[in-house]
Amino acid sequence: MVTPNPFSAMFGRSPFQPLRAHIVKANECADQLLPFFEATLAGDWTEAARVRETITRLEHEADELKTELRLNLPNTLFLPVSRTDLLELVSVQDKMANKVRDITGIMLGRSMQMPEPLAGPMRDYMRTAVACVAQAREAMEELEALLESGFGRNVSDVMHRLIRELHTLEQQADGQQVAIRRQLFELESELPPVDVVFLYKIIDWVGELSDRAERVGSRLQILTAR
Repeated sequence: MVTPNPFSAMFGRSPFQPLRAHIVKANECADQLLPFFEATLAGDWTEAARVRETITRLEHEADELKTELRLNLPNTLFLPVSRTDLLELVSVQDKMANKVRDITGIMLGRSMQMPEPLAGPMRDYMRTAVACVAQAREAMEELEALLESGFGRNVSDVMHRLIRELHTLEQQADGQQVAIRRQLFELESELPPVDVVFLYKIIDWVGELSDRAERVGSRLQILTAR
C-alpha cells in the first residue's frame, strides 16, 4: 500500500496552504534576527551562536518546504492563479530566510559588533525589516482566507491595503538605511577599513531583507490582479 504524500495532499485543500507554511517558516527565521543582534551587542557569542543555529535550522526547513512545493505542485491546477506565479512567489519568499542566514552568518563568523553610536539605529532598522517580513506573512494569510471564504470581490481591496502598509514599512527601512550609512560615513576614520566594508554590507543586506518582503507583497498583488 502506497502511503499518500501529506504535502501533496495539501494542494487538494488549497494551493496557498503550502505557501503559507513556507512563509510562516521564513517569518520565524526573521524573528530570530533581533535576539541574535542583541547577543552580538552584549558580546555574548555563545548565545549568538545558539540563535544562529536556530536560524540555520529554520532556513533549512524553509528550503525543504520550497523543494516539496516545487515537486508536488501539479502541472495542471484549476485555480485563479498560475503554476508559474506560485513558483515565483515561493522563490521570493525563500530569499527572505536566506538573507537572514547570510546576515547572521557573516556577523557571527567575524564576531562583528556594531559601533556604539550605530547600535540603537541598527536595532530600529532591523525591527523595521522584520516587521516587513511579518506584514508579508499577514498578506499571504489574508489572501488565503479571503479566497477560501469565497469573498473574491473583497480580495483586491484588502490586498491593496496590506500592500500599502508593507510599502510604507519598506520606505521607512529605506530612510533608516540612508541615515545609518550617513552615520557610518562619519565614523569611518575611527574604524578599521575592513570592518567598515563589512558594516556597509550588513546595512545593505538588512535593506535587502525588507526589499524582498515587499517583493512578496508585489507578487501577491499580481496574483489578485489576474
